[in-house]
Amino acid sequence: MRWAGLLRGINAGVKLPMADLRAFLADQGLGDVKTLLASGNATFTADETDGVALAERIAKAAEKQLDVKTDWFLRNQADLAAIIKRNPFPDAAKAHPNHLQVHFYHDPVPAALLAGFSHGGPERLSAVDRELYVDYPIDIGHSKLPQAMAKAKFPKASTGRNWNTVLKLEALLAG
Repeated sequence: MRWAGLLRGINAGVKLPMADLRAFLADQGLGDVKTLLASGNATFTADETDGVALAERIAKAAEKQLDVKTDWFLRNQADLAAIIKRNPFPDAAKAHPNHLQVHFYHDPVPAALLAGFSHGGPERLSAVDRELYVDYPIDIGHSKLPQAMAKAKFPKASTGRNWNTVLKLEALLAG
């Protein structure tokens, strides 16, 4: 099975050269390893079909062998295709794909978090299963949304990718 591995905080706090990541993944018995950008995106093949167990195995090995302790979020090609298909903000994907982010979580985003969530900014949020789609129509860097999400106790274990990266990862898995 082909997987996309999305690591949290790589080269934005946790230093890990992509050549080292590729070598590490190959050493784990994973095949056809490729990385995308320098921010902890990798694609690979694995015999395992259980993404949770595979992510746990890789994370433990990375901590031991690379001294990298971070969350690993795995999605297969069907997962990424579904994430793309159910995008609730197609207008944002066309107008400003680099400001549309998908935040990946281990578990479904609790509906109660969004039900009463108010942050006073222009951003739009929509949770679908284990992903949170966030449209930043103006500016990501100066947005007050991350602070509001922390105050509302959104799960900390997540990693975000902009729409362009999500599309590129899915293409790598499909191709």
